[in-house]
Amino acid sequence: MSQMSNVTGTYGTEYQSRTEQTRKKQQTAAVERMDRNYGRVIGEPELSDTAKEYYEKLKKKYSGMDFILVSPEMKQAAEARKGSYLSSKELLVLIDSDKIEKMATDENYRRKYESILDTAMVQTQQMKKDLGSNAEAVTSFGMTFDDKGNASFFAVVDKSLAAQKERITEKKAEAAQEKKTEAKKEAKNKRGGKDSEVTTLTASSWQELLQKIQETLASDGTGKNLTAEEKALGQSIDYTI
Repeated sequence: MSQMSNVTGTYGTEYQSRTEQTRKKQQTAAVERMDRNYGRVIGEPELSDTAKEYYEKLKKKYSGMDFILVSPEMKQAAEARKGSYLSSKELLVLIDSDKIEKMATDENYRRKYESILDTAMVQTQQMKKDLGSNAEAVTSFGMTFDDKGNASFFAVVDKSLAAQKERITEKKAEAAQEKKTEAKKEAKNKRGGKDSEVTTLTASSWQELLQKIQETLASDGTGKNLTAEEKALGQSIDYTI
């Protein structure tokens, strides 16, 4: 019995090791790239002609969003790395090719997802207003969808940006050149001394995401530059989708 237990234990350890290696390989492979047919992609997504035509229309309709098309087998890996994908637009959207295929042919399915996208753009802009000056600490907002059609929202927060802004604000009485020099020095020290304090926050609603951002920035004092009015904002805003 003892020998059988050892064999079972060894097999289980080897299986876990292989599973972990596979997971790490997928995460490493989940680096987004540019595809001449679809734009930003993760993996090797494929769309039918109908879906491809619809996807182009979707991107034009929501031009303020940055879409990344994900192949089905890479969804989990892309989710794990979502905070690493950068965007200069209002909102980053990770969506898999299977959903685009269905959206292209199923009107009710399409209406459901486009309704979420419509709301998301408005809520992103409202979120920035509610955060006030602390919005500068959020390097990107994004959203993903699970297989049941539920949306989740995320924000990449760099607390060092908020801390740096506060230190500069506290010295606003100094000469402009002095402030500029100090900011450059702090940024240089931050890059050379330790990693910037970047964290990816995920929530099932915009209201929850707002609270998490505020709590994260307040946890080390970087949220001090939020006024009482700014802190009150969002408490009466309906963030439901």
